Amino acid sequence: MGMNENEFRASQAGGVPPTYSHPYYQQPVAAAPVLTPPRPKKKRVAALVTASTLAAAVIGGASGAAIVGLDSGSPTSSAASATTVSSTTNTDVSAVAAKVLPSVVQVNVTTRQGEAIGSGVILSSDGKILTNAHVVSDAVGEVTITLSDGTKYQASVVGADTKADIAVLQADGASGLTAATLGDSSKVQVGEEVVAIGSPGGLQNTVTSGIVSALNRDLSDISSGEPDTPFGQTADTSSDSPSYTAIQTDASINQGNSGGPLVDMNGEVIGINSALYSPSSTSAGSVGIGFAIPINDAKTIIQQIENN
Repeated sequence: MGMNENEFRASQAGGVPPTYSHPYYQQPVAAAPVLTPPRPKKKRVAALVTASTLAAAVIGGASGAAIVGLDSGSPTSSAASATTVSSTTNTDVSAVAAKVLPSVVQVNVTTRQGEAIGSGVILSSDGKILTNAHVVSDAVGEVTITLSDGTKYQASVVGADTKADIAVLQADGASGLTAATLGDSSKVQVGEEVVAIGSPGGLQNTVTSGIVSALNRDLSDISSGEPDTPFGQTADTSSDSPSYTAIQTDASINQGNSGGPLVDMNGEVIGINSALYSPSSTSAGSVGIGFAIPINDAKTIIQQIENN
């Protein structure tokens, strides 16, 4: 016998708690209702996935990818030429994109589970790259980075801090790359405009915009449980919770944005996109709640990695 209206509403009250995950793309290895992930010759084909087959670790040190429960529940064409951006706070998004896009790379990693796609920020003209540790933590062999103009380099992992979710790569034989300008995240204010750049779903040179919706968001306070990863692993949030408090933004961030920059309207990097909130375990897309590692925190980790 079917449920009446009151019974139906009651059944919905105990639904699946909301989750949040890293915006990190991983090709599913188990049979699941997904479209084929974008291949190098089909970069514009978007992958439709569920959280049971695709998610990413919001917690530093987790292997592969994980969903975390909340207590409350060929690259596309781009404006690759650098454009001078005024030092005002009212710069047009297109000018910001033109300045920053040449400093953003796509990061392709081969793992034992399949292909992983993330993003990265160029730190130096000779190919030093900043990205998330979870993007490269399961890499088998070298990593491939692709510049905004399609140029590819092989890269190695210089070092990584999984707790802080920061990694530094070095592109082999690179020269003349456009380094990003790193800003000061201590000056970021709630409500200011920001731009996120990366490769969501393998769609390189994707630009989204929004505002800073909150500061000092402690992800460890809102995470709980030992969630399953798409690879049958678990992540203990009590021991592996992130060591940073995040910048929260409503700029659209999705899987593949991991390691890409969150920039202010001067074109300066103020954060590294690392996590996104999903309202349910069956949702893999942006709902306007994303998180970035403050760039000042990242600078500290970069220095530690370089000095080791």
